[in-house]
Amino acid sequence: MTRPAPIQRARAYYEAIDGDDYDRLASLLAPSFVHDRPDRTIEGRDRFVGFMRDERPQTDTTHPLDGLYRRQGDSGAAPTDGDDTATAEVAARGRLLDADGERIVGFVDVFTFAGDDIERIETYTR
Repeated sequence: MTRPAPIQRARAYYEAIDGDDYDRLASLLAPSFVHDRPDRTIEGRDRFVGFMRDERPQTDTTHPLDGLYRRQGDSGAAPTDGDDTATAEVAARGRLLDADGERIVGFVDVFTFAGDDIERIETYTR
């Protein structure tokens, strides 16, 4: 069985949030997950999922993506299976839209993976 590629897992992250699928969201994240965003840092998978489910200011938002970009690790060696998630980073560029489709903010999220799990996301907004 092949592992889902980091880009697929990053896309699944937004699908889970936009679909209010918090079990799926939790399954994508490492237990030690950290989300570092301009307004706060949220540490821990359970804490983050709880925030997304119960505390975020707007839950009726969507995250259309304008691009997903992947960077291999710095080792210089090509992964043998074509998918070195242990050192992969993915950047997602997109927009956060409200329920009416109006733009709230543009963002770039940089995902860092630990094995198959999303270990960290650093969010930059404009």
